[in-house]
Amino acid sequence: MIGINTVARAQYYNDAQNHACLKCHSNQSYKFHNSLLETEEKKLMNPYYIIDTTALKLGVHNQFDCTDCHSYDYTTYPHNAELKLEPLGTCLDCHGGDESFARYQFEVIDEEFRKSVHYQLYEDNFTCAKCHSQHTYASTTRISDDVLKIVEYSNNMCLSCHNDMKRYEMVSGHENPKIVQIHEWLPNQELHFEHVRCIECHTQVTDSLLVSHNIVGKEQAVRNCVECHTANSRLKASLYKYQNLQQRSENGMLSTVISNDSYVIGANQVPLLNWLSKLIFILTLAGIIIHTVFRILKK
Repeated sequence: MIGINTVARAQYYNDAQNHACLKCHSNQSYKFHNSLLETEEKKLMNPYYIIDTTALKLGVHNQFDCTDCHSYDYTTYPHNAELKLEPLGTCLDCHGGDESFARYQFEVIDEEFRKSVHYQLYEDNFTCAKCHSQHTYASTTRISDDVLKIVEYSNNMCLSCHNDMKRYEMVSGHENPKIVQIHEWLPNQELHFEHVRCIECHTQVTDSLLVSHNIVGKEQAVRNCVECHTANSRLKASLYKYQNLQQRSENGMLSTVISNDSYVIGANQVPLLNWLSKLIFILTLAGIIIHTVFRILKK
């Protein structure tokens, strides 16, 4: 059986308009004709310029041509070195002021982002693309009700810079603090990193947005365990709202309430008790129905 990644890769390679770019930018090496020496040469591709064609096809921008964002002059090789100095378009250049994208609230996200520690420190040098790759971005939080999948996808965004010495120094200009050491105060680090997103503690919860983009510095980050480890956990208004919203849209409110098995930190749910409570609910409902039927028949 052919996997989805194989199908996606094949489909994208069949896209003639993008094939010319991907012929080089999807491989470890590339070939070209050296017009000065009149020779055919082969060189290693810069790993930062290698595009994952599977992720590209599964991303939200898969329907666009490369030249929709990049200069058409890139279609010839060798590329003019000055092309790298041209600024790329921002998210708002395409999504801003467009009613068809209004539900995504890009303008509100931009306002929030400008309050964040990233923008306060680096201003326009820190763009959306630093976290959201235009090539591979997928709206995981909007289409998935798998909390662990959402956590992994979100944390990988943060760690792609905060756990990468070269990328971190390129943006900040100073040495990257080690993630483990800087979170020494946090018990069970591994469990936290696997089950909650970095932004649960490093953003302000915003009900009007699906994801808060006002990233706060370590001085303002949540360090109070009770914020999450309580029945009235802040996670209900942030991480777990994805699961609940998705389930409500697909299964309805009643089904979500009955079948919701998400673990709310601090609620100390016991699977056996959950099943017993469901069984009691079903038996009670069945008793009411049977009683009603007999009352009707007796009448």
